Amino acid sequence: MIYYYALIAILTFALCGWLLSFATRHYSHVDSMWSLFMAITAYVTAIFTCDLSLRAALVLAAVTLWALRLSIFLTWRNWGKEDHRYETIRINNEPFFVFKSVYIIFAFQGVLGWLISYPVYSAVSSHTPLQWLDYAGLSLFVIGFYWEVVADWQLMQFRAQPEHDAAVMNHGLWRYSRHPNYFGEALIWWGFALFAATDGNVFIWFSPVLMTFLLLKFSGVYLMEQTIHRRRPGYREYVATTNAFIPGLPKSKRADHD
Repeated sequence: MIYYYALIAILTFALCGWLLSFATRHYSHVDSMWSLFMAITAYVTAIFTCDLSLRAALVLAAVTLWALRLSIFLTWRNWGKEDHRYETIRINNEPFFVFKSVYIIFAFQGVLGWLISYPVYSAVSSHTPLQWLDYAGLSLFVIGFYWEVVADWQLMQFRAQPEHDAAVMNHGLWRYSRHPNYFGEALIWWGFALFAATDGNVFIWFSPVLMTFLLLKFSGVYLMEQTIHRRRPGYREYVATTNAFIPGLPKSKRADHD
């Protein structure tokens, strides 16, 4: 039942986001809300769970750190402009998109966030003593968080230089993966699943599988690379030499080594 209370809270928050879009006719702020959907699940669960465990405290701290960092970063990045993805969605769903967006964008992302946050609910409500899986989960979270934060920072520094307006970022972590920030995000959710794995609930694995699928085939790698070739002419060469998701040495380097 607590998990469904979280859904009600998330959808209420999503409705507030839609009301803001109704006034502004902008939709990119849903990106800033995305990580907060998962944080809502964590805190609603904590409110209704008696005698929170050490695991719950660790997961709450991790979710808070991840959610606030990502929300603040995306708010700063999108401030004063509309993401081209939402412009495309709007054009494809006119007329009356301002009303359709309540379910196409806000409710849809809210429900997705609720489904993905299931391991967080399971871990926060668990009272099983800490096990090695928790330490493995914490390790994956730390690695994933580091990978995501550093990748975002490197890309932000690169794009801040006017001469890089149409250039391809292929330095730092971006030398080993075309989407290192997405890779870090996936690791974070596999980490949360490990936190919840001690109770033997097999449904927790749906979350990291779904998140990885979304990052690879839906809203992440696939969607980003549909149009980036037009904006960055050198991207095709980058694709030919660099892994899309899992980091690895540039292909030319591997060939030279072999």
